[in-house]
Amino acid sequence: MCESNHHCNHKSETKRCSCRDQSLKLEGFLIPCLLLLLKEGPSHGYHLMERLSHLLFFSNVPDPAVVYRRLRCLEEDGFIKSKLEAGSGGPARKVYTLTEEGEAYLEGWVPVVRAQREALDGFLHMMEEVYSKKTSEDNNS
Repeated sequence: MCESNHHCNHKSETKRCSCRDQSLKLEGFLIPCLLLLLKEGPSHGYHLMERLSHLLFFSNVPDPAVVYRRLRCLEEDGFIKSKLEAGSGGPARKVYTLTEEGEAYLEGWVPVVRAQREALDGFLHMMEEVYSKKTSEDNNS
């Protein structure tokens, strides 16, 4: 635990606490996003990166190394497959395709995302209630 009694993901006690980091860690959400993009059709890594940059839920495009690591992992797990295709005037590119197993895994994300959305909606509702109550109390003082 850190000084503020929050549970942190420290690997050692010498590591500095990151409880004040307010950025949402969407790296784990990268997997269903990649699968969803591949559901739309086969794609190579660079094109997936471009399409990820257009998704509204990523404020920053994930690091290409992270994306390619996730693609490699998804392929090892059998959720996607790849093949080399000749590039137009350049080197061959690896083109990724969603497998049936990957499609089933993607569908399994729906209840997970809904539960997360409900949790976030609950948090926002509570924040709005707390702040409206605080504002009301301040106005009555």
